Amino acid sequence: MSSSVKTNAVRLLENAAINFTVHEYDISDGEIDAQSIARKLGVEGDQVFKTLVAESPDKEHFVFVVPAVSSLNLKKAARAAGVKSIAMIKQKELLPLTGYIHGGCSLIGMKKLFPTFIDETAILFEHIFVSGGKVGLNLEISPEDLAGFVNAEFADLA
Repeated sequence: MSSSVKTNAVRLLENAAINFTVHEYDISDGEIDAQSIARKLGVEGDQVFKTLVAESPDKEHFVFVVPAVSSLNLKKAARAAGVKSIAMIKQKELLPLTGYIHGGCSLIGMKKLFPTFIDETAILFEHIFVSGGKVGLNLEISPEDLAGFVNAEFADLA
């Protein structure tokens, strides 16, 4: 799928010949919370997923992708990652670590491929929506294709 918007995420998926659809939405109203994005995309809130980055006490980083209407359960996340505990990274650490800003963080095309876990509810949908690497841009993609591309595991996270 070709797009005029070229973020790292879009370029990488195009280069890998993975089927996806780009969806841009208006951000001029300042409404970029999960429910607003789902409404703008015309889909249910549990089909839109947010990308969260956390770290273990040993400073290992992990990526968790959960329905935007849910919260990441840190105990479940630690269990999935195989570590004792996990905490969200500070917002100011996101850009230097991943190359993405808050609100536009995509699990595709981070500076480094971190161990990645997608909430198991994703497999209930033919397609899910994830950040395309900038605020106002989402990618519609098969959860299986996405997991295969970033070497992610499905887990109970929310």
